[in-house]
Amino acid sequence: MVIKAKPVGMVRAIDYVNGGHEGGSRLEPQVGLEFDSSDDARECYSLYAKRMGFKIRIGQLYRSRTDGSVSSRRFVCSKEGFQTNSRTGCPAFIRVQRNASGKWVIDHFLKDHNHDLESTGENPTPFMQSKLPIVKNSLADVTQRSKVNLLEDVEDRRPCPSGVINVKRVKRDGDDGQSKVQPFLGLVFNSANEAYQLYHSYGASKGFRVRIGQLFRSRHDGSISSRRFVCSKEGFQHPSRVGCGAYMRIKRQESGTWVVDRLREDHNHGLGTQMETHKGSLNASNRFIEEVNGGLQNKDLVTKYNKNLVKRWREKHNRSDWYHVLFEYFQSKQAEDTGFFHAVEVKDGNCMSIFWADGRSRYSCSQFGDAIVLDTSYKKSVYSVPFATFVGVNHHKQPVLLGCALIADESQESYTWLFKTWLRAMSGRHPLSIIADEDKAIRQAIAEVFPGTHHRFSLWQIKAKEQEFLSSMDNGFKCEYEKCTLHSQTADEFDIAWNALLSRYGLKENVWLKEMFESRASWVPLYLRATFFAGISMYESIDSFFGTLLNAQTPIVEFVSRYERGLEQRREEERKEDFDTYNLQAFLQTKEPVEEQCRRLYTLTVFKIFQKELLQSYSYLGFKIYEEGANSRYLLRKCGNDNEKNIVTFCASNLNVSCSCQMFEFEGVLCRHALRVFQILEIREIPSHYILHRWTRNAEYGTVGDAESVGTSQELKALMLWSLRETACKYIEAGSASLEKYKLAYEIMREGGRKLSWQR
Repeated sequence: MVIKAKPVGMVRAIDYVNGGHEGGSRLEPQVGLEFDSSDDARECYSLYAKRMGFKIRIGQLYRSRTDGSVSSRRFVCSKEGFQTNSRTGCPAFIRVQRNASGKWVIDHFLKDHNHDLESTGENPTPFMQSKLPIVKNSLADVTQRSKVNLLEDVEDRRPCPSGVINVKRVKRDGDDGQSKVQPFLGLVFNSANEAYQLYHSYGASKGFRVRIGQLFRSRHDGSISSRRFVCSKEGFQHPSRVGCGAYMRIKRQESGTWVVDRLREDHNHGLGTQMETHKGSLNASNRFIEEVNGGLQNKDLVTKYNKNLVKRWREKHNRSDWYHVLFEYFQSKQAEDTGFFHAVEVKDGNCMSIFWADGRSRYSCSQFGDAIVLDTSYKKSVYSVPFATFVGVNHHKQPVLLGCALIADESQESYTWLFKTWLRAMSGRHPLSIIADEDKAIRQAIAEVFPGTHHRFSLWQIKAKEQEFLSSMDNGFKCEYEKCTLHSQTADEFDIAWNALLSRYGLKENVWLKEMFESRASWVPLYLRATFFAGISMYESIDSFFGTLLNAQTPIVEFVSRYERGLEQRREEERKEDFDTYNLQAFLQTKEPVEEQCRRLYTLTVFKIFQKELLQSYSYLGFKIYEEGANSRYLLRKCGNDNEKNIVTFCASNLNVSCSCQMFEFEGVLCRHALRVFQILEIREIPSHYILHRWTRNAEYGTVGDAESVGTSQELKALMLWSLRETACKYIEAGSASLEKYKLAYEIMREGGRKLSWQR
């Protein structure tokens, strides 16, 4: 088979595929590799996977927001995700993106797996990634060897008198002042601080920067047992990161010294020239606060370092540059938008946190403020701008902005001020749910300001902490842990499985697991399904609202223009969906009256979700298992799968229905099981209380049906206010386009005024 591929601007890879390279088809994926089709890319990755010893699956596809065509695809390791016990959440994948010429180019490639690869019996060619060196001696053997002998592997072959690497003595050797100590397995340090300094100097000499990565704690006493130092391009939390797998891990020994026990030197990106080791950069190693015994404090020192950065930001920027730039922007917005709102937290005469929301965001909150996301992803890296957003989900299942803030610090006081200010800007309407970080300050502020709101922890944070803990556990524990947390159907089932797991592995006294159990209502799917989250996935991280437009490197002078551009792009996407909903019509696939009813009411996106549930309902069998008066209960079982069962309860007096899967409670759309019971009972129309107004075509315009459907009188007034204000703004915008339209709009408004008796 011939794969027509070539790296953009590089040697044609087809020469390797056609046998031009020794060993035949030895093409390895790399960023920039170009294909005639996505199928060719898949075939290339499949051949590579077969040679390396793993299998692939077709992952997500992404469609163009302009014409709906497929714009990019992901091909992943077969062990990606956690949906089955055989999967390990492997991150390895390639992503290909279609360019303007119609070709498909690899724009992301992560080659590292978190599981063992099968032996293929083939020797990899030099074109492939070289594997890490295998250490035959156990870690215990390493610590028992003479430390002077270990140092004989160092390039200058001058052992320290103590037998332990002293970075201060060997980090500079030569006229160029660069480090000649290269990390290797078994290298011993007096402290984690020295290990960081060496890896930082090594990175500078090779042309990459270093970040402090994960830390791992002992299961017995909670003390830090190992640390990772990673390439600055590790992960994907920030647009500048490419998932680089290079890192060094050190492990603490009983003697108090630290040993390199894992090392990966391969980068998936180009390296720069040698960088000067700035004093300010090395000062970052002061994050390590040494104890008397040479270890590290149990406190998460990265958090402390981030807090110091934010404090410096507050002192340097909030009182000067940032405030002046934003205040000028606020003044210009207030002149053109009467609904624009902003507030500043002032403490001891100094400007602290800043919050703002335009009229459209405040109006959107009256419709879509029931489930919100507080995105403080700047904390995932060293952001110079602590920018946070409140984001909701609109009636097209798109993210919608509900407010922005610059947060002065990460104290409970600052978050409490922020939440109270947001609540005041949004006419006091409390959300049903909020997705935010699990930081103690945020949890306490939410409990104080939103006492009845269900706080769900951010997925990226939970996954990061799980990865830290699970990395030190065997596969058996991981499988049981995932089965307990992801597949438990009742609270009793979860409690029994959790306690059995802790007993079996002797982890009843583990501090982290105790904390996770106490907060289970904020992260375990079982406890989240009963709360409305607008269907925001519990298994996939949420993308940033502004994407790559706003990031850590955004200069002050460009912040406002990029913010406006990103906001306009999102709102243009919403207008396009509005246009499609009103001008396009989905095909009906059944003769059920409920399908026609929902096509008429729902937006296109939500109707497709309902239609999928309706079609799936035909594959279920329903059996009445209980009846008393108007109440009855049904057992729903999927044809050909006796393990998939659900219980549906129905009340004939008020047409109330509830299902054990709780899809309606979580997403606001009736599930396939409830629809199947309606079919059995010959109910031909969805009861009105199961058609949420927020998912309908008219949701954007805030059509108010009746007071009972809205809630409190305060919420009703806020809804009417923002609905009328938004409609008036559209009249003004359309009427000012020309003199003729102005006259028409003016006459319409005059006629409306006469009917309201405010104009004669």
